[in-house]
Amino acid sequence: MNWLLVMVGGAVGAPLRYLTDRAVQARHGAGLPYVFPWGTFTVNAVGSLLLGVLTGAAVSGPAYALLGTGLCGALTTYSTFSYETLRLAESGRGFLAAANVLASLLAGLGAVFLGAELAGGSGV
Repeated sequence: MNWLLVMVGGAVGAPLRYLTDRAVQARHGAGLPYVFPWGTFTVNAVGSLLLGVLTGAAVSGPAYALLGTGLCGALTTYSTFSYETLRLAESGRGFLAAANVLASLLAGLGAVFLGAELAGGSGV
């Protein structure tokens, strides 16, 4: 049964990631390698915040399968983050590639800890 919940969460999270990425990139200029990948940065930070809230609220079992593994797993994207960072580096934008790595790491970790605190948890 949990696998079905993961599928349902993923079926919501994947299009949400795509639509959010497109909307954010449209506001900040589209087309790598010339701009910072704000869309991917945003979905990864939001997904980390949501996962922190779920963890801080001690959500588990079927609800975690649906929201944590399914929704957050499909909403966030390590592969696109890696690809976009590589494209920035290959296009001679090493500073933006490094900034993407550092900013994404700091935002993701900060968001998950903030989410856990907002949910009243003692941290992750």
